[in-house]
Amino acid sequence: MSHRSLSTFLRQAIAIEGSITPYVIPHVLACGFIASIICLVSDAIESRFQVAIALEVGPHEMAGAALALLLILRTNAGHDRWWEARKIWGVIVNQSRNLAITALSYGPADLDWRRRMVKWAAVFPHIARASLRGERPGSEVEALVGAEETRRLGASGHMPSFVAQKLAELLREAREKHGMDAFAFMQADKERAQLIDHIGACERILKTPLPLVYAIKIRRFILFFLVSLPFALLHKMDSQWAVPVVTMLVAYPLTSLDQIAVELQNPFALGNLSHLPLDDISATIERNVHGLLGAEENTTSVAPKAKVELGRAQLES
Repeated sequence: MSHRSLSTFLRQAIAIEGSITPYVIPHVLACGFIASIICLVSDAIESRFQVAIALEVGPHEMAGAALALLLILRTNAGHDRWWEARKIWGVIVNQSRNLAITALSYGPADLDWRRRMVKWAAVFPHIARASLRGERPGSEVEALVGAEETRRLGASGHMPSFVAQKLAELLREAREKHGMDAFAFMQADKERAQLIDHIGACERILKTPLPLVYAIKIRRFILFFLVSLPFALLHKMDSQWAVPVVTMLVAYPLTSLDQIAVELQNPFALGNLSHLPLDDISATIERNVHGLLGAEENTTSVAPKAKVELGRAQLES
């Protein structure tokens, strides 16, 4: 167990794919370059004018502690957005299943209606995912409802609302034409309405990024801290050329924490690291709701065969 843990730790510690490192390396190298320029200028000034350029380390120690706290708060804010989005999609999974279960359990026995209901319930997560990513309906939607409905769906102003309206029409049909129980109808329609509530919560996360003024101030603080850090490190080390190395070692975690917050604040975009696996979640919902109908159809198809076998046995006896 300890060997596997150590192996996992080392593998993740040096991983590049899925890491923030490729995004921050240019910033880290830029900080090292600036520190090298400062060292060259400092050497030139000291050799020509015999004036030592340096700052006290104390202010940077206090500023570094404050900066670390601000970065942690910002990273936590980004993680809260990511985790809230994941919880919302967990509720969408359950809500979609509940809608399908209620519709199939209390809805009409008409097989065509049941198939249409399940298909549109399966379409909803795919369309919700596409809407949050700014995409058009994919091939999986066309496979469920056909090319014409997919075209109309893509042309609608708000695709999740279009699907929710289709589900509402199917429930109204079940109530008015097939005599669906009023309580069951209200429960199913409540599940349908809550799906739109959850998409609205996701859109709130998507369209309300972390305040720009907060990001500007933190990044300005990081810039001032890293640019002035070489002045505090001058004459504090045996070799001034260790200053760029130390500056880059300090720049790496600071810029990484800043970029992690940026990556987490939009959990739906494919271009962001650790985005939510909405493709897998949508496929799971589709598979689950279709499984409910499939099990029912299998049971329905087996029942007549059982009756025939029973009839034959009675005749033979």
